Amino acid sequence: MNRIFSGVQPTGNLHLGNYLGAIRNWVALQNEFDCIFCIVDLHALTQPQDPAQLRAQTREVTAAYIAAGIDPERCIIFNQSMVPGHSELAWLLSCFTPLGWLNRMTQFKEKAGKQRDNASLGLYRSSTSSWRAISPAPSTDATASSISPFPSRKSSAPRRAS
Repeated sequence: MNRIFSGVQPTGNLHLGNYLGAIRNWVALQNEFDCIFCIVDLHALTQPQDPAQLRAQTREVTAAYIAAGIDPERCIIFNQSMVPGHSELAWLLSCFTPLGWLNRMTQFKEKAGKQRDNASLGLYRSSTSSWRAISPAPSTDATASSISPFPSRKSSAPRRAS
């Protein structure tokens, strides 16, 4: 069965756009796909947050998922910060992603706005996770130690290290 993975940041009240653009579709898709939905509270930390308010908003988003019709008996619903592997993978991916790529990302440019020089490392790392999620995986015929994560100037495909 095909899998769907998506999430919402708990940084404010859910609005009609969240419901119409995502959650309503998730409810329909849970009948056809293996669905995993999360509350991406770590992504929310790219901006200062009140810890108590962030916890409360995380619970509210979870409740909204269920109230909208996402069935926790058929789908996985989890809080991103409760999975240490997410932070560990984000660190590894950020070690191999050139800053030039991040500076060209629409997501980073929109969030940093005119304050790009004051953008936090967390905002870069959030973009790293997003970039890696849409990037092609390296060839499976080579071991991890023989692949450079950086593309050559001619191609965006991974190349073998010298």
